[in-house]
This record gives sequence, structure tokens and C-alpha cells, in this order.
Amino acid sequence: MTQERTPPTSIAADLLASSSVEVTPKTLAKEADLTSLLPAGKVVFIAHIAGTHIAEMVAAARRLRAKGFDPQPHIPARLLGSRAELADWLARYRGEAGVERALLLAGGLATPAGPFASSMDLLGTGLFDAAGFREIAFAGHPEGNRDIDPDGGTAHLDAALAWKQAFVARSDLKAALVTQFTFDPAPVLAWAGRIAAAGIDLPVRVGLAGPAKPATLLRYGLNCGVGASLRVLSRRAGDLGHMLRPFAPDDMLSALADHLAAHPESRISGIHLFPLGGLRACSDWAARALG
Repeated sequence: MTQERTPPTSIAADLLASSSVEVTPKTLAKEADLTSLLPAGKVVFIAHIAGTHIAEMVAAARRLRAKGFDPQPHIPARLLGSRAELADWLARYRGEAGVERALLLAGGLATPAGPFASSMDLLGTGLFDAAGFREIAFAGHPEGNRDIDPDGGTAHLDAALAWKQAFVARSDLKAALVTQFTFDPAPVLAWAGRIAAAGIDLPVRVGLAGPAKPATLLRYGLNCGVGASLRVLSRRAGDLGHMLRPFAPDDMLSALADHLAAHPESRISGIHLFPLGGLRACSDWAARALG
């Protein structure tokens, strides 16, 4: 008997309903009423930009928790000056904001401020288990990362994923991969299939850029190392009629839903929204798409 497939429209709705979203402390400070923008229980990642004091990060996490959201701060390895500083950050997040999850990443500095250069260095301390964290996420790079693989390949990225997979297998921590935003589903789907074939079974949340003008997205994309999928935006930015209208991720969402309808075994399990055109614009788009 053939199993009935879930319609793509239902899958798209589920992806939106369970989506996480990323903010900065400055973004949050501009919004007086978060409950009108985000549903209760939403997982909210807090980006830790170089120069942001830990007190600002903890305050943002505390405000999110008080409003009924689930904060997930970034822990950038290269910003940390010592093991003691990492322990202090984790203790403050747990004690002051009830944080139980984090995104671990290398961070943007070329030279580490202390002993940590990668998310693997952070995990190796054992401090996340000790502090009571229950879930971690790692950055995924469907279009590669030349900071990690300068030759444009994936050898170092693949080795790091294998290390993380093995670590999670012997740990009590839950883990997932969260990708950088892209503008073309093809590299994301190819990457997800390739790492699954290599034995990486961590759930994947695909990054989508919220509605914004193409010029804004191009700027963020270039700054964040987005690869070949920038061509999708470049073509639109070249059309003056489209240049002034926001570019929304409807096509990306539809492509992911179609893929999951055809391949329910896929490790793609959710989406992660980057509100590059503003939190309200992103929230309004998600509400319209759900409606």
C-alpha cells in the first residue's frame, strides 16, 4: 500500500510555524512589543557581534525569556579570552536568563582572542554539559566557507562535521546544523544530500533571508560570504523595476517544501529566519505565508 504524501503546502506551513529567528541585542532594543511580532515559545537566536558586551547579550536573553521566548545565544569561540570567561558566560546565561541552548561558531576574528579557535575547541572543554545546556547548534555551510577551506573545497568543513557528529553521538547534548542564508535551493539540497550520504545525520535548519530590498540582501550576502546563490539576487538587482521591491524567500520555502514532500527521509527539519529587512517585515511575511 502506497503511503500518502504530506502536501507541500502543509509542509511549508509546518516549517514556518516551527521556524527559529535571529536577532541582535540592538534589534531587540528597537522593538517595544515583541509579543506582537513573534509567537510565544519561538526559539530566538541572539547574534553576538564583535564589540558587544556579554552584559548586553545576557540582558537580551533575559528579556526574551521574560516574554515567553526561548533564547539561543551565539557563542563565538574567537571572541573569548579564556576558559574562565567561557565558564562565566555560560553561568550568566543559565543563571540570569534560563538559557539551555546555544549556537557554537568560530566567530569573525582572524586571530583568536584566547585559546579557542573553533566550535570544537568550545565543546572540548566540557563546560556546556557541566553548566546544564541541553541543546547546541553548529553553523552549516552549503556554499562552502573560504575562511575554513581557502581552496574553495570542503575537506576541512567535512572533517569538522564528522568530528561534531562523533562528539554528539557520545554526549547527552542534542545538536543540529543551522545554515547560512542562501537565495537558491539547489546548493542547499545538494549539500544536505551529500553530508547525509557521508553519515552526518544531524537535523538541518535552512537559513532564509527575510524580506528586504535586493541591494540590502546583496550587501549582507557579500559580508557573510554567501556564494554562488548571490547570482539569483544579482539578476534581480539588475532589473530597475525589481530593485526597489523587497525580495522575499517564498521560492526558497516552496522548494524546500516540495523537496520534503518528495523526500520525507531528508534531514532538513526546519528553517531559520534572518530578518535582514527588519523583524517586523519578516514577521509580517511569515504571517502572510501562513495565512
